[in-house]
Amino acid sequence: MQPAGLSTVRLTALTNAMQGYVERDEVAGVVSLVWRRGEIGYFEPLGLRDEAAQLSMERDTLFRIASMTKPVTSAAILMLVEEDRLALDTPISLWLPELAAPRVLRDPTGPLDETDPARTPLSVLDLLTHRAGYAYHFTATGPLAEAYAAAFNGIEARGDANAWLKRIASLPLMFQPGSRWHYGIATDILGVLIERVSGMRLGDFFRTRIFEPLGMRDTAFWVPDAQLARLATAYGVAPGSQRRVIEDHPSASRWANPDRFQSGGGGLVSTAQDYLQFAQLLLGRGRVGSTRLLSHRSVDLMRSNFLTRDQRRVPAFGQVMWAGQGFGLGLSIVDDPAQQLPLGYRSAGSFGWPGAYGTSWFADPVENLIGIMLIQRRAVEPFPMSLDFERRVYDAIDD
Repeated sequence: MQPAGLSTVRLTALTNAMQGYVERDEVAGVVSLVWRRGEIGYFEPLGLRDEAAQLSMERDTLFRIASMTKPVTSAAILMLVEEDRLALDTPISLWLPELAAPRVLRDPTGPLDETDPARTPLSVLDLLTHRAGYAYHFTATGPLAEAYAAAFNGIEARGDANAWLKRIASLPLMFQPGSRWHYGIATDILGVLIERVSGMRLGDFFRTRIFEPLGMRDTAFWVPDAQLARLATAYGVAPGSQRRVIEDHPSASRWANPDRFQSGGGGLVSTAQDYLQFAQLLLGRGRVGSTRLLSHRSVDLMRSNFLTRDQRRVPAFGQVMWAGQGFGLGLSIVDDPAQQLPLGYRSAGSFGWPGAYGTSWFADPVENLIGIMLIQRRAVEPFPMSLDFERRVYDAIDD
């Protein structure tokens, strides 16, 4: 019997495809993992975690997982909901009074002082579904984009969540709460909400309530000095030339600072093996083995589309994103595979959410399958590697 019902011949094609990206110098290295029906059927480190030092990728290499942090934050919020410490329709001003009276831009690209009051209070659900009207500097335009960029300046190193929230509270929303999906800092605000409700730093809540119970020893907001050698170098791509440039090196990494801002929207470092545990939690509807962290109902909500038909028609990231998939609580969920563009391979009900450094994962309940592909390559333009990975994983199913 082939491991996990995967064809060894076709897995070789997967390896060759991933190796091709390394040989063409499009990435320094990659770690890929495929889990199916209770076992790891493929776990392959290829290339280098640091080019200059010629250090190989390893199975336990640490990666900055960026927005793959968001589903973890969403799960933490739902733990607090189950404990009756929050509700999805709770106005967040109950805990975050700084956000009690948000203003909304009349023109999303216009002056920051031309605003109207928000018509409805911001709710926990608005933040979970990215319908709160917040943006990132790269999803905003005009004066608001500059204001978002400034809001993070200096805060990252000091890690003062309250000071950061105060800055954010001074910015107007792009859209009325609940009106449309727009990608932004909503999950970072949820991170501050978790701190206020629990009385713990976000990293401590994650560690004690999620990571330790799941055996995720290598997932955190910072990397201790003794483990820095395992951290892959993060590269950016120079516009035009497509040359890779170092963006964050382990020897001077922002992630070496234990006091840095604990970003619920994108701050975690993890490994393929660790993130597999979290993906299994969601695929297993709140349980891994004998460890239950969430109810079936909570995870089913995470894996349900909350966007209205009209909201799904609005392009995201410059493309028609929601034709074949919807958005739940920190996850995208495929509900019409034939409409996925570019054409996807995931079954209906599959879910996941990628990260800005090129990290990606998906879980497929039909095939009882999890795929994880980790690289460290931040770029603006679309990069086909994760879709290539996905296609070849599905091609390899053979039972």
